[in-house]
Amino acid sequence: VQLQASGGGLVQPGGSLRLPCAAYGFTLEHYAIGWFRQAPGKEREGVSCISRGDRNTYDAESVKGRFTVSRDNAKNTVYLQMNSLKAEDTAVYYCAASNVVGRDNFLAACYYGMDYWGKGTQVTVSS
Repeated sequence: VQLQASGGGLVQPGGSLRLPCAAYGFTLEHYAIGWFRQAPGKEREGVSCISRGDRNTYDAESVKGRFTVSRDNAKNTVYLQMNSLKAEDTAVYYCAASNVVGRDNFLAACYYGMDYWGKGTQVTVSS
């Protein structure tokens, strides 16, 4: 089981980035997927998550209306579309997967963390 996030970089405030998360060795469609981030000196936080079957989604208050998580099952890839980026979005972003079932378990996984993790990708928002 391997996850690989990519697409990070330097972007100006107000700009956009799309982060892909590719899976190797398993089928992402069968898992809940979460995007998490960790800024220097801060705890890791769940940013956006999507459940198995795409029935539920979760977005942290800080990113609601700006970030969207989506799947491309044909490519076995999940994306995090980030718009209207702010300096406080600067962090290392990670994608993670979990085979939890049920809405409550899904929300808990978005908050506490998931079972499988990929290496992060750095996003820096600065002028």
